[in-house]
Amino acid sequence: MSSRGRRRIDEIGDESRRRILDAAEELFAERGFDRTSFVDIAERSGISRGSIPWHFKNKHGLVMAVVERAIERAVDIEHYASLPTLAELFDDYAKWVRGGNSALLFMILTEAMSSTGAVHRQYQEFLTQRRRGVALWLRAQRPKGVDPKIASKRERTFAVALTGTLYGIHLQALIDPDGFDLDEALRLVAEQFDKNLADLWATLPAADDAPGGCDAGKTTD
Repeated sequence: MSSRGRRRIDEIGDESRRRILDAAEELFAERGFDRTSFVDIAERSGISRGSIPWHFKNKHGLVMAVVERAIERAVDIEHYASLPTLAELFDDYAKWVRGGNSALLFMILTEAMSSTGAVHRQYQEFLTQRRRGVALWLRAQRPKGVDPKIASKRERTFAVALTGTLYGIHLQALIDPDGFDLDEALRLVAEQFDKNLADLWATLPAADDAPGGCDAGKTTD
């Protein structure tokens, strides 16, 4: 077979895989993992049912691929660091909440909590990357001169609190979208976290004041 023919086959395979993933992501968000079958995905994607296990082996392989793709799209930790304000970080989050398939986050959470297998580990990595992105943003805002070891620990804890708050608002927005103003809620949270962040920086010791003296300032994040 010519290289051009092989490339064409690869392109067809990539397109089939993309369509299957798109359909699975939509259906997992709409119905959940347990109530979505290969037949449903085949009908939604327009790809034969037999092609799905050929690409993904089984249903868990498919949900893993869906989660991995969602991580790539939703978690760009370098992008977090480029955002100058917490409000802009929240604006990005609001766009994702309204993006159509963000319910997938909670549908797959149910599957992740019911096992200790690959889906659980992948979801754990998803959350780790989310927190890492927030911590990276915090590090970019960190005043010069504070002790980096203590600051890094506080930033990670702050990231846990902030991520949990966002997920709680996100869940309410999915279940009761008309019950409150999403943008207003996020603005209020941004204001409160900004205030707490200012307090956090103010209470951190300078590098030279931390236990260990000047050596503490050499600690890396």
